[in-house]
Amino acid sequence: MVEFTHIQNERAQMVDISAKSDVIREATATGKIFLKPETLKAIREGTVVKGNVLSTARVAATLAVKNTPSLIPMCHSIPISAIEVDFKDGNGFMETIVRVKSTGKTGVEMEALVGVSIALLTVWDMVKSAEKDAAGQYPVTCIQDIRVVEKRKG
Repeated sequence: MVEFTHIQNERAQMVDISAKSDVIREATATGKIFLKPETLKAIREGTVVKGNVLSTARVAATLAVKNTPSLIPMCHSIPISAIEVDFKDGNGFMETIVRVKSTGKTGVEMEALVGVSIALLTVWDMVKSAEKDAAGQYPVTCIQDIRVVEKRKG
């Protein structure tokens, strides 16, 4: 059994960024979803029952980036200048890469991470019927390695 230690937080507040200058900021995040070989083939061939998986995941990632402050309470609402969503085939997985650009007072790494997360969850949702085994479980399907791979400022 895992024991949890209670951590008391004095107060939660947004960081004051008002004194910071506006600069160009960019962040790139990636993540992977492991899928059955036949599911990856169906995605590549465009034969998934729910439709075009990568197009849908790209739109979902874009919406997620734009709505990050609605999902993460202490995240600042910032102007988004650009969003790029790409996908790469791997050995047993599909990798999602989200690059976000803004001109503002704070970074865009949370937006990139949320974009990757939602893109991967969208892929899972669209292929879940093909990924289930006879017992209704997901023995192969797994999301891993969501991380910021690059952050630039100025």
